Amino acid sequence: MLTNLFPNLNMEDLWVATYETFYMTILSLFGTFIFGILLGLLLYLTMKGGIWQNKLLNLIVASIVNVFRAIPFIILILLLFPFTDFLIGTIRGPNAALPALIIGAAPFYGRLVEIALKEVDKGVIEAAKSMGAKTRTIIFRVLLPESMPALVSGLTVTAIALIGYTAMAGVIGAGGLGNYAYFFGFQRRMFDVVFVCTVLIVIIVFIFQFIGDFITNKLDKR
Repeated sequence: MLTNLFPNLNMEDLWVATYETFYMTILSLFGTFIFGILLGLLLYLTMKGGIWQNKLLNLIVASIVNVFRAIPFIILILLLFPFTDFLIGTIRGPNAALPALIIGAAPFYGRLVEIALKEVDKGVIEAAKSMGAKTRTIIFRVLLPESMPALVSGLTVTAIALIGYTAMAGVIGAGGLGNYAYFFGFQRRMFDVVFVCTVLIVIIVFIFQFIGDFITNKLDKR
């Protein structure tokens, strides 16, 4: 059916490209979540009035976050080629895209984490402190649970950005739907391939948005 509507489409290649897009998005999202939480916590805890108030450390972390957020993703991939080659052993394929995807998205998510943590009721934090709760307890029993709906919502936004990043990474050989659309569609003037890849990317975005909204609504107790 699809091959009749889109004669230049190779279904096997399309499924491989779709799998690679999901693979890159899910793995990089996991890494982004971990590093983004760490960055967001550091920004929050070291800010003025924070539990670990430290102006210098806060300035360093904020500067790192701002610098990496400011670099366009396609340029970041190129800048990270030596690091990627050292870490992965190649600069091509889905695995080679992961370092750039995580480094590109984690600072963005880190800022969203910081914003989410700032929304936590300070009265709850002060109550925990007055009961003698340690910093670790405040983080894992108060801050993260109380901000979880906002954290998941921010992760959903980040996931959608990552899907776009995977398409850009595909243009320089990372695989996925971006790679298939550019090298096998655009460069060969097979625009039916480009169209199908675009539709699939939009569907993947909707899938992640739906899952993220569903989890956020379940966690939101308001």
